[in-house]
Amino acid sequence: MEKPAQRFRLTAAQLRWIALGAMLLDHLWAMVVPGNQWMTYAGRLAFPIFAFQIAEGFLHTSNFRRYALRLLAFACLSEIPFDLMYASTVFNPFHQNVMFTLLLGLLAIHGLDRARRERTAKAAALGLLGLLGTWLAGTVGLVDYGGMGVLTVVMFYVFRDVPLARLGQAACLFLLNMVFFQGEYLLVEVFGHVLEVQTQGFALLALLPIWLYGGERGRGGRVLQYGSYAFYPLHMLALYLIK
Repeated sequence: MEKPAQRFRLTAAQLRWIALGAMLLDHLWAMVVPGNQWMTYAGRLAFPIFAFQIAEGFLHTSNFRRYALRLLAFACLSEIPFDLMYASTVFNPFHQNVMFTLLLGLLAIHGLDRARRERTAKAAALGLLGLLGTWLAGTVGLVDYGGMGVLTVVMFYVFRDVPLARLGQAACLFLLNMVFFQGEYLLVEVFGHVLEVQTQGFALLALLPIWLYGGERGRGGRVLQYGSYAFYPLHMLALYLIK
């Protein structure tokens, strides 16, 4: 008897490569080849995948403290290359790199997970205060994607292994990226009417590879993990030097 054909699934390593490639396209568009709008549209896929992997990483890590400190370390290392790339200065207090966004999201879900496990009024209150605090820190601190980026990480934690999880993820990404997010618009003509559509809405396409994730780590292990962290500041520095 023939075995049933296995469904195509993506590994965590393959998801990471997709996110890195999308991010590189977006930054190339911003720094080297402006005008190729398709590159920034493709780049919208990067952040939701990174946010999803932070939520997955939290659920699988054996040492939360080490995980958080690793994100903090690379966030600090990435800030000068980030400022150089976006503002041509070594210090720009008006825009912080995405590693800080991911770190705040990680801290938020840590508090919510504790509330879920302990099921006490105190833990619930602390979890909600932590969520509000990290969202506020992301907004006031002007991190990449702002408070909406923090909520994206939280959303992937909340809508995991629950009924209608995919519907919840799609609805939340739509709200976060097309309703509440303020950014560039794409003019689209529909039946003779010109509509303004958030270009950030292309982020919803990231759900396609995310939903193909099969739960396996894939090839690369820690080399890929740390390499992808290091790639973030190094590629921004390289793009600044090219520019």
